[in-house]
Amino acid sequence: MDFSCTAKDQKKGVDHSILLCCKFFVSESRSTATLDVIERAARSNPETVIVNKFLDGAYNRARYTLVSYVLHDCNGSVVYSPLHQTVIAMAEAAFNAINLEFHDGAHPRLGVVDDIVFHPLAGASLHEAAWLAKRVSADIGNRFNVPVFLYAAAHPTGKELDTIRRELGYYRPNFQGSQWAGLAMADTVPLSPDEGPNVVSRAKGITMIGARPWVALYNVPILCTDVSAARRIARKVSGRGGGLPTVQTLGLVHGEDSTEIACMLLEPNQIGADRVQHRVETLAAQEGLDVEKGYFTDFSPEMILDKYIKLITANRS
Repeated sequence: MDFSCTAKDQKKGVDHSILLCCKFFVSESRSTATLDVIERAARSNPETVIVNKFLDGAYNRARYTLVSYVLHDCNGSVVYSPLHQTVIAMAEAAFNAINLEFHDGAHPRLGVVDDIVFHPLAGASLHEAAWLAKRVSADIGNRFNVPVFLYAAAHPTGKELDTIRRELGYYRPNFQGSQWAGLAMADTVPLSPDEGPNVVSRAKGITMIGARPWVALYNVPILCTDVSAARRIARKVSGRGGGLPTVQTLGLVHGEDSTEIACMLLEPNQIGADRVQHRVETLAAQEGLDVEKGYFTDFSPEMILDKYIKLITANRS
């Protein structure tokens, strides 16, 4: 592979017309010092931009939204993205700074670096996102000795994230009925990972890595502390429970005086936040519960692209 040819031919093409977005989920949000270490690693490559981050103290979970370009060789094959180096640096920082055995929160998770998903943005394709997901998966599995499971377009048969998580016991709380603490599984994973060992480090856990079209994350607060009611509502909202197709949900405790319906909108242009909000409000009313206006945990693809262009331009000026 002649990468010098790629660099030469694509030098003028690095104009941010072919971009990938990465969402990097880490099991920590309460330690500023730990997050600072991860963010310094994220900024180690100036060609990658942190477009957004979302912290949730109740869930003890953070998400970083990263964007960078893709390069191809003279034959049009994908050969490089700065996101690769950046994501590996962030994973290394997270594994060094966080011990899953001492982690707890109200959101399910299986690992320190719980989920990494790549979305095509601008002129990129799902094939390019899957290529990068598989490259990152191999590095995390082999370099850090962490079992890695691929999903969606990165998986050989397109196996979905929620299916793998269900098989691994992701959705079952193991502390106080509604919390997750430590690693809630045996030392040997029940499924064969796509990369890495079959043995799980209790300090690091498991990592999921996927590639898929854009997914919107939308959460709706319920003004009650009854997590059983929130779970009933969540199930009836979800496609799996006979509700809205392409919507996946969790009913979770969120703080001391409320619960929340955490929603993943797999096709947000077909079934969006308005329909989810209306469905939650209808079902909550049947339970005699009040609902607040929901909120997105990230920007839209259009906003992310706009912010990336502004930030990368400012960084280079």
